[in-house]
Amino acid sequence: MFLRPRVAILGRFSKKASAIRFGEVLSARELVELVELVWTAGGEPITYLPVPDRDWSFGLQGVDAVLLPGGGDIDPACYGGEVHSEVYDVDVLQDQSDFDLTEAALATGIPVLGVCRGMHILNVFKGGSLVEHMQDPHRHMVQNVAIPESAGLGIVGDITISCYHHQAIREPGEGIEVTARAGDGTAEAISIIGAGWCKGVQWHPEDTWRNDPDQLSLMREFLAQVY
Repeated sequence: MFLRPRVAILGRFSKKASAIRFGEVLSARELVELVELVWTAGGEPITYLPVPDRDWSFGLQGVDAVLLPGGGDIDPACYGGEVHSEVYDVDVLQDQSDFDLTEAALATGIPVLGVCRGMHILNVFKGGSLVEHMQDPHRHMVQNVAIPESAGLGIVGDITISCYHHQAIREPGEGIEVTARAGDGTAEAISIIGAGWCKGVQWHPEDTWRNDPDQLSLMREFLAQVY
């Protein structure tokens, strides 16, 4: 019987959903697309809610991999940054849940993939910093980036990526290796040295995977690390 690798995905808070009166934990369209991408690539996506003081050493039992999805901004206080008017959807519980899950996942050595905010979480967790607001944000932007084989993402060469971010890595954290950059120097992919298969991508593979086999290949490479 084929057993799908179980992939933990941490849910995201939203403060700007127009269909409800209050801030909620939502499965946004992009997160749903990410879940479907994991499933199509052969994984069993499991969404966890951000809650205080979760014991992830117990919560990750039976989990094979961790995917840190996109979302709102990390509190600049977490990386010694400055308050900026463009920083949005900061939530202390969301940040702490991400950092706690990251710590537990790296301790177990299971594969980890960070997407957009998820990549920022990996960098900040390792002591790195972020640009609070880019002079030229990469929002609603499709661009090309060259991915070297050494990035270990299962895709090589010039690929097309879908971006939606206004922050970027400023200083890489300890053990963070930038493995691909955009034409303007923005870090588009990272690895954590000595942490098994732990990667981050700045773009959103869930945006274009239905029409772009490179994005499906990325997810399959992530899941292949389980075996």
